[in-house]
Amino acid sequence: MDGLVEINLRTYIDAVGDNEAKKLLASFLCPLNADVQEFLRIKAFEFSKQGITQTHLVFASCQSEPVLIGYYSLTNKVITVKKSSVSATSAKKIAKFGTFNDQTHSYIVPAPLIAQIGKNFANGYNRLISGDVLLSLACQKVKQVQLDIGGKIVYLECEEKPKLLDFYSRNGFCNFGRRMLDKDERDLLSGEYLIQMIKYLK
Repeated sequence: MDGLVEINLRTYIDAVGDNEAKKLLASFLCPLNADVQEFLRIKAFEFSKQGITQTHLVFASCQSEPVLIGYYSLTNKVITVKKSSVSATSAKKIAKFGTFNDQTHSYIVPAPLIAQIGKNFANGYNRLISGDVLLSLACQKVKQVQLDIGGKIVYLECEEKPKLLDFYSRNGFCNFGRRMLDKDERDLLSGEYLIQMIKYLK
């Protein structure tokens, strides 16, 4: 997107050093979602170095200075998609990239997970990017990777909140299931499960 710069967190760490990178991550503020805030402040650094999840920082210019306005994190997963949970058209698309299990009537599909996505509310930087644009950047990054390794599927998980579900649905994601929260997620997320949503990238 014009005026925006994306930097892989691992590349950023290598460029500025551990301390400066941690200082930047600690400045991230997202009062709307404690999980999104804690991930970037606490987990993203080590996850990036270990290759568990790769975080991409998004910068924009503010008063002629680059500022962190948001981020998204990607990782590889394998998901189970029940044939009955998606439309016939979607099932045909998913079938190209997954293995069908006759016993469970489900597709086993390797797919990138948009593990986290969030805007930085510190100093009002969240106003410099829309959620739609940030999500589009994440999907575009997945498409770039899939040009080299194949695939057309991406998915994400979110809390069962109307605004979140409407936002992701409006951006082409459809509900295909739910995942029970892990013990370490229950302090930061509401409810007992996350809604799983999938998108076929054209």
